[in-house]
Amino acid sequence: MTESTDHILTEITDGIAVVTLNNPRKRNAVGLAMWKGLTTTFQSLSDRKDVRVAILVGMGDHFCSGADISEFEKVRSTPSSVLAYDHATEAATLAIRDWRGPTIAAISGYGLGGGCGLALACDFRVADPTAKIGISAARLGIVYSLLDTELLHRQVGLAGAKRILFSGRPLSFDECVRIGLIDIVAQDNALVEAKKLAQTFVENAPLTIAGSKFILETISSGTSQDRVKDIDRIIAGAYASHDYAEGRTAFLAKRPPRFEGM
Repeated sequence: MTESTDHILTEITDGIAVVTLNNPRKRNAVGLAMWKGLTTTFQSLSDRKDVRVAILVGMGDHFCSGADISEFEKVRSTPSSVLAYDHATEAATLAIRDWRGPTIAAISGYGLGGGCGLALACDFRVADPTAKIGISAARLGIVYSLLDTELLHRQVGLAGAKRILFSGRPLSFDECVRIGLIDIVAQDNALVEAKKLAQTFVENAPLTIAGSKFILETISSGTSQDRVKDIDRIIAGAYASHDYAEGRTAFLAKRPPRFEGM
């Protein structure tokens, strides 16, 4: 099954949604319509019980070369339009970061600027040796947003984040692996490796994964004490679920469980 909206293609197969940035002529630079399309896409995937993992990838040889600067004169030239544009980019980032299931960025070629930000919004980054990832804000006179800087900092630490932001240059594949910007190395094709990882998640209980993701993100944000009731509700809901009963039954019957997310 394939869907599309504003240069965003979505293909759903066996519980895995592959969301593709489809602007290869510009190395998948993300325009305003694409930022909005990403938000719409991930929000719509949240309503689908048949989708358990989402992979974000770029069409062709590159993941994403960043925001489409060529349209800035039209869509980001006044204080009000800057605010509207920044709201759209943040909404897309949050839609990916807060999506209920595992998200994986499959990175080949450039993952620059906003492309790096999109990769950091995902739970995992799988990349092949062609990957070059970085943030060029220092070369454009732009201060990276709080949300994107927070995602960068939690992935590579303070010194790593400073190195990336201060230098403004893309890091080589080996540098990205060394600094922790890449989680999983694909020897050949990033998307193939990302699908292998996704398959290991699809087989497990979606309520468990969603609950674990919520708790881990809550811990990471430092708001765990404020969300105790939400966490207790999630844990209790899992124990009362059909999936919990199915897991026990399958274990005793020595067969693979058939989880439905209910």
